[in-house]
Amino acid sequence: MDLMQVHNLLDIETHLKTLSEWKEQERIRYIGITHYTVSAYPLLIKWIKKSKPDFVQFNYNIQTREAENYLLPLAQDHQVAVIVNRPFEEGALLRRVKGKPLPPWANEYQINSWGEYFLKYILSHNAVTCIIPATSKVEHLQDNLKAALGQLPDESMRKKMVEYFNTL
Repeated sequence: MDLMQVHNLLDIETHLKTLSEWKEQERIRYIGITHYTVSAYPLLIKWIKKSKPDFVQFNYNIQTREAENYLLPLAQDHQVAVIVNRPFEEGALLRRVKGKPLPPWANEYQINSWGEYFLKYILSHNAVTCIIPATSKVEHLQDNLKAALGQLPDESMRKKMVEYFNTL
């Protein structure tokens, strides 16, 4: 098994002990911790510092950007891989932009859909390793994969993306 994670930090001390033993025995390769709410960030921060997991998974997107303040830099400083969940806020971001045009400069970054827009924003953060957008529709999967193509936004473009999104 490559990665085993303590889901939502449940009974974390017990699980981390077991996972650490399994890692030593080479039963698993990596250990991770997860949560899906901003309110759990302080606990994620605590456990990154305390247990130094290989991976941390949490929510982050163009609307929910609190992770940029401390959690993403901390993960990067501690060389902890980052898995981002809830990139579309369970579809709330996509519903917010439904029927609205992409900005005219989106094509500079090969962005052809709002899904690509939101995912490229996340992918372009240096601390992010991967994103797990949940979908059961093949067409959404295909669109999501396109976010990995082409140029990623730089810091000035990321700011422009947030500003444009905030006008909608």
